[in-house]
Amino acid sequence: MHERTDVVIVGSRCAGAAAAIAFARRGRKVVALDGASFPSDTLSTHLFFPNHWEELELLGARDRVLELGAPLHTRAGLASPGVEVVGNFSKANGFDVGACVRRPGLDLALVQTARAEGAEVRERTRVTDLVFDPDGRVAGIRYRQRDGGEGTITAKLVVGADGRRSTIARLVGTTEHHRWDNQRMMAYAYYEDAHQDLRNLAMQWRYDDDLVTVFPCDGGQLVALLMPPVSRADEFRRDAEAAFLDTVRRIPPFSSRLHDCNRVSKILISYSHPSYFRHSHGPGWALAGDAGHFKDPVTAQGIRDALRFGRLLGETTAAHLDEPEALDAALARWEVDRDEQCLPMYQWANQLGRDDTVSPVEDAAYRWFASQPDGPTQILDVFSRNRLATEVFTPRRLVRWVWAAAREPGADRGLLLRTLRRDVRREVDRIVEQRMFNRRRAASAKKLAAKRPVFTPDVQRV
Repeated sequence: MHERTDVVIVGSRCAGAAAAIAFARRGRKVVALDGASFPSDTLSTHLFFPNHWEELELLGARDRVLELGAPLHTRAGLASPGVEVVGNFSKANGFDVGACVRRPGLDLALVQTARAEGAEVRERTRVTDLVFDPDGRVAGIRYRQRDGGEGTITAKLVVGADGRRSTIARLVGTTEHHRWDNQRMMAYAYYEDAHQDLRNLAMQWRYDDDLVTVFPCDGGQLVALLMPPVSRADEFRRDAEAAFLDTVRRIPPFSSRLHDCNRVSKILISYSHPSYFRHSHGPGWALAGDAGHFKDPVTAQGIRDALRFGRLLGETTAAHLDEPEALDAALARWEVDRDEQCLPMYQWANQLGRDDTVSPVEDAAYRWFASQPDGPTQILDVFSRNRLATEVFTPRRLVRWVWAAAREPGADRGLLLRTLRRDVRREVDRIVEQRMFNRRRAASAKKLAAKRPVFTPDVQRV
Protein backbone atom coordinates (compact mmCIF):
# COMPACT_ATOMS: atom_id res chain seq x y z
CA MET A 1 0.00 0.00 0.00
CA HIS A 2 1.31 3.44 -0.92
CA GLU A 3 -0.22 6.66 0.42
CA ARG A 4 0.52 10.36 0.36
CA THR A 5 -0.05 12.93 3.06
CA ASP A 6 1.32 16.28 4.20
CA VAL A 7 2.79 15.19 7.53
CA VAL A 8 3.62 11.81 9.02
CA ILE A 9 4.08 11.81 12.80
CA VAL A 10 5.76 8.80 14.38
CA GLY A 11 4.50 8.51 17.96
CA SER A 12 1.08 9.69 19.11
CA ARG A 13 1.49 10.48 22.80
CA CYS A 14 2.12 13.99 24.17
CA ALA A 15 4.45 15.51 21.56
CA GLY A 16 3.02 13.60 18.62
CA ALA A 17 -0.60 14.33 19.47
CA ALA A 18 0.17 18.02 20.08
CA ALA A 19 1.90 18.30 16.70
CA ALA A 20 -0.98 16.46 15.00
CA ILE A 21 -3.48 18.88 16.53
CA ALA A 22 -1.50 21.93 15.41
CA PHE A 23 -1.00 20.71 11.82
CA ALA A 24 -4.61 19.54 11.42
CA ARG A 25 -5.97 22.86 12.68
CA ARG A 26 -4.08 24.56 9.86
CA GLY A 27 -5.70 22.41 7.23
CA ARG A 28 -2.86 19.96 6.76
CA LYS A 29 -3.44 16.27 6.16
CA VAL A 30 -1.85 14.38 9.06
CA VAL A 31 -1.23 10.69 9.66
CA ALA A 32 0.10 9.83 13.13
CA LEU A 33 1.35 6.30 13.85
CA ASP A 34 2.02 4.55 17.14
CA GLY A 35 3.06 1.03 17.99
CA ALA A 36 0.82 1.09 21.07
CA SER A 37 -2.94 1.09 21.34
CA PHE A 38 -4.81 3.63 23.46
CA PRO A 39 -5.40 3.77 26.36
CA SER A 40 -2.05 2.33 27.47
CA ASP A 41 0.62 3.19 30.01
CA THR A 42 4.18 4.45 29.62
CA LEU A 43 6.95 5.25 32.10
CA SER A 44 6.48 8.85 33.24
CA THR A 45 6.43 11.14 36.28
CA HIS A 46 3.14 12.65 34.96
CA LEU A 47 3.14 15.59 37.39
CA PHE A 48 1.53 18.84 36.22
CA PHE A 49 2.33 22.42 37.17
CA PRO A 50 0.12 25.37 36.20
CA ASN A 51 1.89 25.76 32.84
CA HIS A 52 0.84 22.23 31.89
CA TRP A 53 -2.81 23.30 32.08
CA GLU A 54 -2.00 26.30 29.91
CA GLU A 55 -0.66 24.02 27.18
CA LEU A 56 -3.65 21.68 27.40
CA GLU A 57 -5.95 24.69 27.06
CA LEU A 58 -4.13 25.89 23.94
CA LEU A 59 -4.47 22.41 22.43
CA GLY A 60 -8.17 22.16 23.24
CA ALA A 61 -7.64 19.10 25.46
CA ARG A 62 -8.04 20.61 28.92
CA ASP A 63 -11.69 19.65 29.45
CA ARG A 64 -11.09 16.05 28.40
CA VAL A 65 -8.21 15.82 30.88
CA LEU A 66 -10.21 17.44 33.68
CA GLU A 67 -12.94 14.84 33.15
CA LEU A 68 -10.46 12.17 34.27
CA GLY A 69 -10.98 13.44 37.82
CA ALA A 70 -7.42 14.02 39.01
CA PRO A 71 -7.40 16.13 42.20
CA LEU A 72 -6.12 19.65 41.66
CA HIS A 73 -2.96 20.45 43.60
CA THR A 74 -3.60 23.84 45.15
CA ARG A 75 -0.42 23.55 47.22
CA ALA A 76 2.98 21.96 46.80
CA GLY A 77 6.20 21.81 48.72
CA LEU A 78 9.68 20.56 49.41
CA ALA A 79 11.06 19.39 52.74
CA SER A 80 14.22 18.21 54.45
CA PRO A 81 14.72 17.11 58.06
CA GLY A 82 13.16 19.68 60.36
CA VAL A 83 11.84 22.08 57.74
CA GLU A 84 9.01 22.23 55.19
CA VAL A 85 8.69 24.77 52.37
CA VAL A 86 5.01 24.53 51.38
CA GLY A 87 2.95 27.13 49.57
CA ASN A 88 0.78 28.13 46.64
CA PHE A 89 1.45 28.42 42.94
CA SER A 90 1.54 31.71 41.10
CA LYS A 91 -0.77 31.97 38.13
CA ALA A 92 0.54 30.95 34.72
CA ASN A 93 -1.77 32.70 32.26
CA GLY A 94 -4.72 32.22 34.60
CA PHE A 95 -3.85 28.75 35.94
CA ASP A 96 -2.63 28.37 39.53
CA VAL A 97 -3.00 24.65 40.27
CA GLY A 98 -1.09 21.50 39.50
CA ALA A 99 -2.20 17.86 39.18
CA CYS A 100 -0.98 14.34 38.48
CA VAL A 101 -2.74 12.49 35.65
CA ARG A 102 -2.02 8.87 34.84
CA ARG A 103 -0.78 8.39 31.31
CA PRO A 104 -3.44 6.00 29.95
CA GLY A 105 -6.16 8.61 30.41
CA LEU A 106 -4.00 11.59 29.50
CA ASP A 107 -2.67 10.12 26.28
CA LEU A 108 -6.09 8.90 25.20
CA ALA A 109 -7.53 12.39 25.78
CA LEU A 110 -4.81 13.86 23.54
CA VAL A 111 -5.39 11.26 20.82
CA GLN A 112 -9.14 11.94 20.94
CA THR A 113 -8.48 15.67 20.60
CA ALA A 114 -6.19 15.09 17.61
CA ARG A 115 -8.84 12.97 15.90
CA ALA A 116 -11.50 15.58 16.61
CA GLU A 117 -9.31 18.15 14.84
CA GLY A 118 -9.10 15.93 11.76
CA ALA A 119 -5.81 14.08 12.24
CA GLU A 120 -5.71 10.36 11.47
CA VAL A 121 -4.17 8.37 14.32
CA ARG A 122 -3.31 4.75 13.59
CA GLU A 123 -2.54 2.40 16.46
CA ARG A 124 -0.47 -0.82 16.53
CA THR A 125 1.68 0.44 13.65
CA ARG A 126 5.48 0.64 13.73
CA VAL A 127 7.80 2.50 11.39
CA THR A 128 10.49 0.27 9.91
CA ASP A 129 12.39 2.62 7.60
CA LEU A 130 12.52 6.04 5.98
CA VAL A 131 11.91 6.97 2.36
CA PHE A 132 14.29 9.48 0.73
CA ASP A 133 14.01 11.51 -2.46
CA PRO A 134 16.88 11.58 -5.02
CA ASP A 135 18.52 14.50 -3.22
CA GLY A 136 18.66 12.63 0.07
CA ARG A 137 15.73 14.50 1.60
CA VAL A 138 13.44 12.50 3.89
CA ALA A 139 10.23 11.99 1.94
CA GLY A 140 8.22 9.48 3.95
CA ILE A 141 8.23 6.26 5.96
CA ARG A 142 7.68 2.54 5.64
CA TYR A 143 5.58 0.83 8.27
CA ARG A 144 4.41 -2.54 9.50
CA GLN A 145 1.13 -3.16 11.31
CA ARG A 146 0.72 -5.63 14.13
CA ASP A 147 -1.35 -7.91 11.88
CA GLY A 148 1.55 -8.08 9.39
CA GLY A 149 0.32 -5.50 6.89
CA GLU A 150 2.96 -3.23 5.39
CA GLY A 151 2.95 0.02 3.47
CA THR A 152 4.62 3.28 2.54
CA ILE A 153 3.51 6.83 3.24
CA THR A 154 5.21 9.71 1.48
CA ALA A 155 5.02 13.13 3.11
CA LYS A 156 6.43 16.65 3.02
CA LEU A 157 7.58 16.31 6.63
CA VAL A 158 8.28 13.35 8.89
CA VAL A 159 8.12 14.11 12.63
CA GLY A 160 9.73 11.71 15.08
CA ALA A 161 7.83 11.96 18.34
CA ASP A 162 8.76 8.44 19.38
CA GLY A 163 10.56 8.96 22.66
CA ARG A 164 14.06 8.59 24.05
CA ARG A 165 14.83 5.52 21.92
CA SER A 166 13.52 7.21 18.80
CA THR A 167 13.50 5.13 15.64
CA ILE A 168 13.47 8.30 13.54
CA ALA A 169 16.50 9.73 15.36
CA ARG A 170 18.37 6.49 14.71
CA LEU A 171 17.39 6.34 11.04
CA VAL A 172 18.43 9.91 10.25
CA GLY A 173 21.66 9.40 12.22
CA THR A 174 21.38 12.39 14.53
CA THR A 175 23.49 12.47 17.69
CA GLU A 176 23.44 14.09 21.11
CA HIS A 177 25.42 17.30 21.27
CA HIS A 178 24.81 17.61 25.03
CA ARG A 179 24.35 14.74 27.47
CA TRP A 180 24.21 14.29 31.24
CA ASP A 181 24.09 10.79 32.72
CA ASN A 182 21.51 10.54 35.48
CA GLN A 183 22.85 10.21 39.01
CA ARG A 184 19.49 9.10 40.41
CA MET A 185 17.31 6.18 39.35
CA MET A 186 13.51 6.11 39.55
CA ALA A 187 11.18 3.62 41.22
CA TYR A 188 7.49 4.34 41.66
CA ALA A 189 4.20 2.67 42.47
CA TYR A 190 0.52 3.55 42.81
CA TYR A 191 -1.37 3.43 46.09
CA GLU A 192 -4.99 3.84 47.06
CA ASP A 193 -4.92 7.18 48.87
CA ALA A 194 -6.31 6.94 52.39
CA HIS A 195 -5.79 10.64 53.22
CA GLN A 196 -8.51 12.69 51.55
CA ASP A 197 -7.42 15.82 53.41
CA LEU A 198 -4.05 15.72 51.62
CA ARG A 199 -5.30 15.15 48.08
CA ASN A 200 -4.58 18.78 47.13
CA LEU A 201 -0.89 18.65 48.16
CA ALA A 202 2.12 17.45 46.11
CA MET A 203 5.26 16.92 48.21
CA GLN A 204 8.94 16.17 47.80
CA TRP A 205 11.24 15.14 50.67
CA ARG A 206 15.04 15.02 50.73
CA TYR A 207 16.60 13.09 53.61
CA ASP A 208 20.33 12.37 53.50
CA ASP A 209 20.86 11.31 49.87
CA ASP A 210 17.27 10.12 49.34
CA LEU A 211 14.75 12.07 47.26
CA VAL A 212 11.12 10.93 47.36
CA THR A 213 7.75 12.38 46.36
CA VAL A 214 4.00 11.85 46.69
CA PHE A 215 1.65 13.06 43.97
CA PRO A 216 -2.11 12.45 44.44
CA CYS A 217 -3.58 11.40 41.08
CA ASP A 218 -6.81 10.32 39.39
CA GLY A 219 -8.65 7.14 40.29
CA GLY A 220 -8.44 7.87 44.02
CA GLN A 221 -4.76 6.98 43.93
CA LEU A 222 -1.36 8.55 44.53
CA VAL A 223 2.06 8.05 43.00
CA ALA A 224 4.88 7.31 45.44
CA LEU A 225 8.10 8.06 43.57
CA LEU A 226 11.60 7.29 44.83
CA MET A 227 14.75 8.74 43.26
CA PRO A 228 17.65 7.10 45.12
CA PRO A 229 21.24 7.39 43.88
CA VAL A 230 22.01 5.00 41.02
CA SER A 231 24.61 3.42 43.30
CA ARG A 232 21.64 1.62 44.92
CA ALA A 233 20.48 0.08 41.67
CA ASP A 234 21.75 -3.36 42.64
CA GLU A 235 19.54 -3.30 45.75
CA PHE A 236 16.48 -2.84 43.53
CA ARG A 237 17.65 -5.42 41.01
CA ARG A 238 18.06 -8.00 43.79
CA ASP A 239 14.75 -7.28 45.53
CA ALA A 240 12.78 -4.26 44.36
CA GLU A 241 10.05 -4.77 46.96
CA ALA A 242 12.47 -4.81 49.91
CA ALA A 243 14.51 -1.87 48.61
CA PHE A 244 11.38 0.18 47.99
CA LEU A 245 9.94 -0.45 51.47
CA ASP A 246 13.31 0.15 53.12
CA THR A 247 13.47 3.59 51.50
CA VAL A 248 9.95 4.40 52.68
CA ARG A 249 10.85 3.45 56.26
CA ARG A 250 13.96 5.67 56.26
CA ILE A 251 11.96 8.88 55.72
CA PRO A 252 9.43 9.45 58.55
CA PRO A 253 7.12 12.04 56.87
CA PHE A 254 7.05 9.97 53.66
CA SER A 255 6.21 6.85 55.62
CA SER A 256 3.51 8.75 57.50
CA ARG A 257 1.96 9.98 54.24
CA LEU A 258 1.72 6.40 52.96
CA HIS A 259 0.32 5.03 56.23
CA ASP A 260 -2.92 3.09 55.61
CA CYS A 261 -2.46 3.48 51.83
CA ASN A 262 -2.56 0.16 49.97
CA ARG A 263 -0.25 -0.40 47.02
CA VAL A 264 -2.25 -1.36 43.93
CA SER A 265 0.47 -1.67 41.29
CA LYS A 266 3.81 -3.27 40.70
CA ILE A 267 6.95 -1.19 41.23
CA LEU A 268 8.01 0.52 38.01
CA ILE A 269 11.73 1.25 37.65
CA SER A 270 14.05 3.22 35.39
CA TYR A 271 17.76 2.81 36.03
CA SER A 272 19.11 4.82 33.10
CA HIS A 273 17.53 8.00 31.74
CA PRO A 274 20.30 10.40 30.69
CA SER A 275 19.46 13.99 29.82
CA TYR A 276 20.35 15.29 26.36
CA PHE A 277 19.79 17.60 23.44
CA ARG A 278 19.87 16.04 19.99
CA HIS A 279 20.16 17.98 16.77
CA SER A 280 16.45 17.85 15.95
CA HIS A 281 15.81 18.81 12.34
CA GLY A 282 17.05 18.16 8.84
CA PRO A 283 15.78 18.06 5.25
CA GLY A 284 12.22 16.81 5.56
CA TRP A 285 12.36 15.67 9.20
CA ALA A 286 12.13 16.89 12.81
CA LEU A 287 12.25 15.39 16.29
CA ALA A 288 9.68 16.45 18.89
CA GLY A 289 9.35 15.65 22.59
CA ASP A 290 11.79 13.22 24.17
CA ALA A 291 13.02 12.17 20.73
CA GLY A 292 14.89 15.47 20.48
CA HIS A 293 15.38 16.63 24.05
CA PHE A 294 15.10 15.03 27.47
CA LYS A 295 15.80 16.50 30.90
CA ASP A 296 16.20 14.85 34.28
CA PRO A 297 12.70 13.85 35.53
CA VAL A 298 13.37 15.36 38.97
CA THR A 299 11.71 18.58 37.73
CA ALA A 300 8.77 16.84 35.95
CA GLN A 301 8.94 19.05 32.85
CA GLY A 302 8.80 16.48 30.06
CA ILE A 303 5.05 16.48 29.44
CA ARG A 304 4.82 20.26 29.37
CA ASP A 305 7.69 20.61 26.92
CA ALA A 306 6.37 17.79 24.73
CA LEU A 307 2.99 19.51 24.49
CA ARG A 308 4.45 22.97 23.98
CA PHE A 309 7.07 22.21 21.37
CA GLY A 310 4.94 19.66 19.56
CA ARG A 311 2.33 22.39 19.20
CA LEU A 312 4.88 25.04 18.22
CA LEU A 313 6.36 22.71 15.61
CA GLY A 314 3.01 22.60 13.83
CA GLU A 315 2.35 26.30 14.24
CA THR A 316 5.83 27.23 12.97
CA THR A 317 6.04 24.99 9.93
CA ALA A 318 2.51 24.22 8.64
CA ALA A 319 2.49 27.17 6.24
CA HIS A 320 5.84 26.17 4.70
CA LEU A 321 5.31 22.48 3.90
CA ASP A 322 5.07 23.15 0.16
CA GLU A 323 8.38 25.05 0.04
CA PRO A 324 11.33 22.85 1.09
CA GLU A 325 13.80 25.70 1.65
CA ALA A 326 11.30 27.73 3.69
CA LEU A 327 10.36 24.60 5.62
CA ASP A 328 13.99 23.90 6.53
CA ALA A 329 14.44 27.48 7.71
CA ALA A 330 11.28 27.26 9.84
CA LEU A 331 12.46 23.99 11.38
CA ALA A 332 15.79 25.60 12.26
CA ARG A 333 14.00 28.52 13.96
CA TRP A 334 11.81 26.09 15.88
CA GLU A 335 14.78 24.14 17.20
CA VAL A 336 16.66 27.27 18.29
CA ASP A 337 13.55 28.53 20.10
CA ARG A 338 13.07 25.18 21.84
CA ASP A 339 16.68 25.07 22.98
CA GLU A 340 16.68 28.65 24.26
CA GLN A 341 13.55 27.98 26.31
CA CYS A 342 14.64 24.58 27.60
CA LEU A 343 18.35 25.01 28.36
CA PRO A 344 17.89 26.83 31.71
CA MET A 345 15.54 24.13 33.02
CA TYR A 346 17.79 21.38 31.63
CA GLN A 347 20.71 22.77 33.59
CA TRP A 348 18.70 23.25 36.79
CA ALA A 349 17.30 19.72 36.52
CA ASN A 350 20.80 18.31 36.15
CA GLN A 351 21.81 20.12 39.34
CA LEU A 352 18.78 18.91 41.31
CA GLY A 353 19.27 15.38 40.00
CA ARG A 354 22.74 14.98 41.47
CA ASP A 355 23.09 12.28 44.10
CA ASP A 356 24.21 14.72 46.80
CA THR A 357 23.25 14.60 50.44
CA VAL A 358 21.53 17.72 51.80
CA SER A 359 24.39 20.16 52.37
CA PRO A 360 24.56 22.77 55.16
CA VAL A 361 24.03 25.49 52.55
CA GLU A 362 20.95 23.74 51.16
CA ASP A 363 19.56 23.30 54.64
CA ALA A 364 20.01 27.02 55.28
CA ALA A 365 18.30 27.76 51.96
CA TYR A 366 15.30 25.59 52.87
CA ARG A 367 14.97 27.41 56.17
CA TRP A 368 15.25 30.82 54.56
CA PHE A 369 12.58 30.09 51.94
CA ALA A 370 10.30 28.66 54.66
CA SER A 371 10.67 31.92 56.63
CA GLN A 372 9.68 34.18 53.72
CA PRO A 373 5.97 34.87 53.09
CA ASP A 374 6.38 34.13 49.38
CA GLY A 375 9.39 31.82 49.70
CA PRO A 376 7.61 28.59 48.70
CA THR A 377 5.94 30.33 45.76
CA GLN A 378 9.31 31.57 44.51
CA ILE A 379 10.59 27.99 44.26
CA LEU A 380 7.35 26.74 42.71
CA ASP A 381 7.61 29.55 40.16
CA VAL A 382 10.79 27.92 38.84
CA PHE A 383 8.98 24.60 38.34
CA SER A 384 6.12 26.49 36.66
CA ARG A 385 8.57 28.35 34.39
CA ASN A 386 7.44 31.73 35.73
CA ARG A 387 11.00 32.52 36.85
CA LEU A 388 14.45 31.26 36.00
CA ALA A 389 16.33 29.32 38.65
CA THR A 390 19.10 31.93 38.43
CA GLU A 391 16.57 34.61 39.44
CA VAL A 392 15.65 32.74 42.63
CA PHE A 393 18.95 31.13 43.61
CA THR A 394 21.12 34.23 43.32
CA PRO A 395 24.75 34.83 44.40
CA ARG A 396 23.58 37.34 47.03
CA ARG A 397 21.27 34.76 48.54
CA LEU A 398 24.01 32.14 48.43
CA VAL A 399 26.19 34.41 50.56
CA ARG A 400 23.30 34.78 53.02
CA TRP A 401 22.83 31.00 53.22
CA VAL A 402 26.55 30.32 53.67
CA TRP A 403 26.67 32.87 56.49
CA ALA A 404 23.60 31.31 58.15
CA ALA A 405 25.11 27.81 57.87
CA ALA A 406 28.41 29.01 59.35
CA ARG A 407 26.61 30.46 62.38
CA GLU A 408 24.84 27.20 63.24
CA PRO A 409 26.06 25.67 66.55
CA GLY A 410 28.60 22.96 65.83
CA ALA A 411 28.91 23.93 62.17
CA ASP A 412 31.58 21.97 60.32
CA ARG A 413 33.50 24.82 58.69
CA GLY A 414 35.59 22.40 56.65
CA LEU A 415 32.50 20.76 55.18
CA LEU A 416 30.99 24.16 54.51
CA LEU A 417 34.09 25.32 52.64
CA ARG A 418 34.22 22.13 50.55
CA THR A 419 30.54 22.53 49.69
CA LEU A 420 31.04 26.14 48.66
CA ARG A 421 34.01 25.25 46.44
CA ARG A 422 32.01 22.43 44.85
CA ASP A 423 29.03 24.65 44.14
CA VAL A 424 31.17 27.44 42.67
CA ARG A 425 32.89 24.92 40.40
CA ARG A 426 29.54 23.58 39.24
CA GLU A 427 28.30 27.09 38.52
CA VAL A 428 31.36 27.78 36.40
CA ASP A 429 30.73 24.54 34.49
CA ARG A 430 27.11 25.59 33.95
CA ILE A 431 28.11 28.95 32.53
CA VAL A 432 30.66 27.35 30.20
CA GLU A 433 28.06 24.85 28.99
CA GLN A 434 25.58 27.66 28.37
CA ARG A 435 28.10 29.71 26.38
CA MET A 436 29.28 26.75 24.33
CA PHE A 437 25.80 25.43 23.61
CA ASN A 438 25.20 27.02 20.20
CA ARG A 439 28.68 26.10 19.00
CA ARG A 440 28.23 22.45 19.96
CA ARG A 441 24.79 22.29 18.36
CA ALA A 442 26.19 23.77 15.13
CA ALA A 443 29.01 21.22 15.12
CA SER A 444 26.48 18.42 15.52
CA ALA A 445 24.41 19.78 12.62
CA LYS A 446 27.50 20.01 10.40
CA LYS A 447 28.50 16.45 11.24
CA LEU A 448 25.01 15.19 10.43
CA ALA A 449 24.88 17.08 7.13
CA ALA A 450 28.09 15.37 6.07
CA LYS A 451 26.37 11.99 6.49
CA ARG A 452 23.37 12.90 4.31
CA PRO A 453 22.58 10.04 1.91
CA VAL A 454 23.87 10.26 -1.66
CA PHE A 455 21.89 8.12 -4.12
CA THR A 456 23.07 6.33 -7.21
CA PRO A 457 20.75 5.27 -10.07
CA ASP A 458 20.42 1.67 -8.84
CA VAL A 459 19.15 2.68 -5.38
CA GLN A 460 15.39 2.56 -4.83
CA ARG A 461 13.98 5.96 -4.03
CA VAL A 462 10.85 8.06 -4.32
